[in-house]
This record gives sequence, structure tokens and C-alpha cells, in this order.
Amino acid sequence: MSTSIPSSIAQAQASSTQPTPTNESIGVKHTSVNTVPGVSLSSHQNLLVGSVLDLFQGHPTLKHLSLWSPTATFTDPLSIATGHNRFAAQWYGLASMFRPIELLEHRVVSDKNPIEIEMRTRYTLKAVKKATEISSVVKIWVGDGSGSDLGVKEKEGVPNGERDRGKIVRLEDRWDGKLPEGMFSEAFRKINAMTVPVMVKVPKTEEEDRKMQAEREKE
Repeated sequence: MSTSIPSSIAQAQASSTQPTPTNESIGVKHTSVNTVPGVSLSSHQNLLVGSVLDLFQGHPTLKHLSLWSPTATFTDPLSIATGHNRFAAQWYGLASMFRPIELLEHRVVSDKNPIEIEMRTRYTLKAVKKATEISSVVKIWVGDGSGSDLGVKEKEGVPNGERDRGKIVRLEDRWDGKLPEGMFSEAFRKINAMTVPVMVKVPKTEEEDRKMQAEREKE
């Protein structure tokens, strides 16, 4: 009889031996997260929210994205990006096109799944030095390991399973609280997500990532 460990169990055991991520180990800048009365984030939720605020302010790193499932989906009015290569390109593209990015205000209004954040951000397009403010509702789904992710359907791009426990499996950035609807809008957003990785450089190693961070800080 075979004594080998089933792959699903082996993966769960391997993940359990990995160090628990912290603000310090990830390099999260937003360690202080604003919440409305009645909302109480766990330390891990606080880590995820802080890391997402960093991303929105143009501070992507490979460590930040290690908090995401490799098959997670990022969606906003311009794109539906599923899979690491595509959602990583969205964040690194944001950092390359806009500087500065000012997080004017934020507050977490729900500590459920999804976590919900109301925020207002000012983006300045580097090429023309033109700024615009966007108010948005950001929803963050976190894998619970049950295989159901609290009713979010697989067809919506949310992966299931133990591998994704505690990781971001879907993030929606709803400008003015809305996302576009309709078949043609969805097709455009998916095509857009496929083209961005062709134009945006995403680092492959932490050394390359650190060099890109240093270049952004000089700007």
C-alpha cells in the first residue's frame, strides 16, 4: 500500500509550516486602518486591508501580492484581471502611470467577507501632471478554506480550497459604488486586462522588485 501523502494534504501541511505574514514581513506602510464604529478587524484582516491601501497608493511589491491567491481576480470599471500575471500588471501599471497617488480618506465599513472599504483617492497622471479624484467602494473577498468562499461562485473568478485560506481571492474596486454591467462591457474589460501585462513590467525576483521600488521613490 502506498505511503505517499495525497497532494491536497501535503499542500495544506506545507502551507501550515510557512511563517505567518505580518506588517513587518510584508513591508506594509498602512499599519493604521480606519474603521467605523462597530467594525473590528482581526490582525490578519488589518494586514490585508493595509496591504491593499498600499497597492492603491502605488506601492506594489511581490510580498504584497503574496497575500493574493495566484488565481485571484481584480476587477474595476476598466478591467477584469484573473490570475497573478494580469492582476499584478494592474497594480504595477498604476504605480508607473500615476505619481503622486494620495489616499485622501478611507474607512472600513464591514469586517465580514467581503471586507468593505469606502475610500477617496487623488491620482495624478505623470505624463501631463493632471489630477483626478475617485471615490470608490472596495470589496475584498478572503478565502476561508471551505471551498465555498461564502457563496461567491466559481464562475465569478473566485478560486476555492485550502490553498487560498486567508488569501485575497477577489477584489472589486467600484467607482462611485458601481461596476459596469453587460456583455460588451465585460468583454472589453477582459480584453483590457489581457493587454496590460504586455505593456507593464512586473518584476520576477525580489531583487528586481527592490530596484523598481527605488526608482519609483526617486520620482
